[in-house]
Amino acid sequence: MLRLSTALVMVLALPATAEDFKFAVTTDPQTMDPHAVNSAPVLGFLNNVYEGLVRRGKDMSIEPSLATSWEPIGDGAGWRFNLREGVTFQDGSAFNADDVIFSYERASSEQADTSSWFAPVSEVVKVDEFTVDILTTAPNPIFPDSIANWMMMDSGWAEANNAVRPDKDQGNYATLNANGTGPFQLVSREPDLRTVLEPHAGWWGEVEHNLTRVEMTPIQNPATALAALLSGDVDFVNPVPIQDVERLKGNPDVSVVQGVEARVIMLGFDQQEGAAESGQGAADMFLDPRAREAVAKAINVPAILQTIMRGNAEVASQLVDPSMRGYSTANAAPYAFDAEEARRLAEEAGLTGQTIAFKCPNDRYLNDEAVCQAITAMLAQAGMDVSLDTMPVSNYWPELRADNFDMYLLGWSPGTLDAEHPIRFLAATPNEEARLGSWNFGSYSNARVDELLPQIQSEIDDSARQAMLDEVAAILQDDVAYVPLYVEPLVWGVRSGVELTQRSDNFFILRWVTVNQG
Repeated sequence: MLRLSTALVMVLALPATAEDFKFAVTTDPQTMDPHAVNSAPVLGFLNNVYEGLVRRGKDMSIEPSLATSWEPIGDGAGWRFNLREGVTFQDGSAFNADDVIFSYERASSEQADTSSWFAPVSEVVKVDEFTVDILTTAPNPIFPDSIANWMMMDSGWAEANNAVRPDKDQGNYATLNANGTGPFQLVSREPDLRTVLEPHAGWWGEVEHNLTRVEMTPIQNPATALAALLSGDVDFVNPVPIQDVERLKGNPDVSVVQGVEARVIMLGFDQQEGAAESGQGAADMFLDPRAREAVAKAINVPAILQTIMRGNAEVASQLVDPSMRGYSTANAAPYAFDAEEARRLAEEAGLTGQTIAFKCPNDRYLNDEAVCQAITAMLAQAGMDVSLDTMPVSNYWPELRADNFDMYLLGWSPGTLDAEHPIRFLAATPNEEARLGSWNFGSYSNARVDELLPQIQSEIDDSARQAMLDEVAAILQDDVAYVPLYVEPLVWGVRSGVELTQRSDNFFILRWVTVNQG
C-alpha cells in the first residue's frame, strides 16, 4: 500500500480548465449552516466558505485565521483571542468581536449540533472591538485545537434573514445560503444536484489557487463518479473505488492520491435499558457485555480489509488511530477473531434466536455497504440472525437519533486529533445540559469514564493525562462499548494538471487547488 504523510501535494503535468473546476463527492452536505450539522461532509465543504478563529494547515497543525494570536488567561481561566482587523464577510459587512459573541451563542445553543464543542466554556467576553476572552470552567490546554471548525457568522446577516439559531430539522435561510469570510462564496445551492462557488474577491488572505468557478456534484455511486473523472466531466472525485486503484495507476490522464484518514470505523450498540426498538430487534439485547463481545469476536476484520479494502486499511483497536495524541499503546491489541467463542458468548447472553436490527449507511464511508454485508455474513456464521438495513446518510442520522437500531456502523474522526474527543462525544453518558455524549447514539454509560473525562480535559501534565487516557481505553475495551474495526483509507482521484493537498481529515480545501495551463 502506498503510504503518504499527513499532508500530501500532488502535481500532475497535463492541462485542465482553471475557469470551471468541477468535483464529485458521494455525500452531499446536508446544509450550508456551519452550526446545524456536526459532520465531516458539512464542515469540510464549509471550510471553504466560512472561517474560524483558528484553522488547520496542510500538516494539520493549528494556525491563525480570524484570530492573529491567542494566549492563556491567568491560572487556566480561559483563552484570550486577538482578532484580525480589516476582515469583511462576503456581503461586505465588517467582522469584529460582536460576531464572535454571536457565533458562540448560536453554535452553543440547544438548537445547534455543535453545542457539545463548548461544554468546557463558561462565558465569552468582549474585551474590545478586536479582542475576546473565552473563559473555561477548568484549565483546558487543548481548547484552541478543539475549535478549528467553529465558524464565524455575521450577526447582522443572520438577524436580517431570520437565522439567529440553526434549524437542522426544518431548515432556514442559512440552510441554503451562506455569508462567510472565507476564500470562496456560495453562488447557488441545489441540494443533491449541484453547488456552485466563486472566489471571494475581498478575502483577507493570500490567494494560492487559480480557480474562477467551482462546481460540486454529488454522485452517490463511486463507480459512476470515477467514470465522470475518466471522461473529463469532473476534475476530482472522492473516493475512488478501491478495486480500481491499480488500473488507474497506468492511466496518464488521471492519478490516485492515497493516504490514511484520521477516522476509525466502528460498530455501536443500543445499550439504553428499556428502549423501544424499530420492531426488527428485541429491546435490551446488547445490555449484556457478552452479547457485544460475541459480535466483536465473530468479525474477521483482517479478512474484510483484504477482500473489500484490497489491503488499503489497518485494523483498529481504539476509538482513535495510533497517530492521534493520547492513543493508548498499552491497549493496542484489537479484539481477536474467534467464531466458536463468539457462538458460545451469543448463546450465553441470549443473543442467539433474536434478530439484530443492523443499520448501515450506503454513501458515507468507503465501501460501507459492502463492509456491513460482510459483517452480517460473519455474524450469521457464528449463529446470530441479522436484519441489515442500508440507507443514504441523509436518512441514516435521523434513524440513529430515533434509536431505531440494535447495532450500527459509525466512523469517527477527532476534530482535535486527540483521544479526548471521542470520549466526550461517543463515550460520555449523554447529557444535553452538560453538552456531553451528543453522538453516543447507543447511550453507553460508565461512571468512571464520566469521572475521568473532566480530569483529562484539564490535566496539563502529559504523563498523568496519558495514564487517564490509558485507563479509559481499557474500560472501553473491557466493556466492549464499541467494536473498532479499521482506520479508513483515503483514496482520491484527480485529473492531470491539478495540484492539490490531501489532509488526514479528508477535507478538500479549495484554496490549495491550482490547475496548470500546460
